[in-house]
Amino acid sequence: MAVLAFCILQTVVRAWYSGVELSSPLRLVTRNAVSLMFPLPLSYLPKIQALPGIRKVGYAYWFEGIYIDKRHFFPQFAMSLPGYLEMYPEFIFKPEELDKLIKDRRGCAAGRKLAARYGWRVGDAIVLKGTYFQGEYRFVLRAIYTGRDPNTDETQFFFHWDYLNETLKKTAPQMADQVGWYMVQVERPELAPEVSQAIDAAFKNSLAETLTETEAAFNLGFVEMTSAILLAIRVVTWLVIGVILVVLANTMAMNARERLGEYAVLKTLGFRPRHLTGLIVGESLLLSLAGGTLGLGLSPPTLRLFPKEVEQYFPGLFIGQDTLVLGFITAIMVGLLSAVLPSWRAGRVAIAEALRRVG
Repeated sequence: MAVLAFCILQTVVRAWYSGVELSSPLRLVTRNAVSLMFPLPLSYLPKIQALPGIRKVGYAYWFEGIYIDKRHFFPQFAMSLPGYLEMYPEFIFKPEELDKLIKDRRGCAAGRKLAARYGWRVGDAIVLKGTYFQGEYRFVLRAIYTGRDPNTDETQFFFHWDYLNETLKKTAPQMADQVGWYMVQVERPELAPEVSQAIDAAFKNSLAETLTETEAAFNLGFVEMTSAILLAIRVVTWLVIGVILVVLANTMAMNARERLGEYAVLKTLGFRPRHLTGLIVGESLLLSLAGGTLGLGLSPPTLRLFPKEVEQYFPGLFIGQDTLVLGFITAIMVGLLSAVLPSWRAGRVAIAEALRRVG
């Protein structure tokens, strides 16, 4: 149970950082220097594109829409399609579906897990009720993407920024021609610091100054907002291992006390302390690895019992090979540490004293 809990908690922490791990060193994010809640003018686009070292530029806006009711949350983005998606090779589309998505102004795309959650099929009509962007927005599902990597987020929802902007020009003109952030792809990773400084310098002292950072730093900023929760999970993870270490160490110590007479007899037959240590360590490792292996085997099926809604917040939720290896190593370390005190006592036991205690 300890190893099972250890693996599950480690998986949750890893999923929390999945966005950081999947970040590309070629991608930069330019947002408003005050906060992500403040938009940037669309007029910044040609100025950013003109800077040296930049390969592609896209833009997007977070769209906080309601599907059915507020409980049915999933990430929604208004994007400059297809340019934005060209910077994300980890999103795999069928060519014919991607072509229809690009041509249809009201077309939208959804991840495989999101589509499976609601039973969506290509061609279905989807209606979102805007909260920040007031109004009712009607879409047609034109594409369903899959992830290139196992921890790629397949729960996102994309649609054309142009559709949103055209609607805003009619309903809220003051909010039109604005974007949430610019996604910038540089030619080489080593150009990222130079390009970041150039972008921010171009808009210094403007009405909307910019802050440009790597995609990893941008995603890490969201993770750090919940650093206290992550710290609590990490502490609980190792406390679980600490508790089982104490339990197993106490079990081995009790066994050693009950077998002092047996150890004394073995010593009279010529067994040396290293032989007794081998017996005790072997027993401790057998116990810890038996339980640890069972815990490792139960981890994947236990993770499947999580509610489907959890994947909306932890898209990279799967038991990785490194987590299983860490769990196995932890089981070995628990077995070795639990045998330290009993082995030391067995090696120092006096034959006459042990036999006298038995008698």
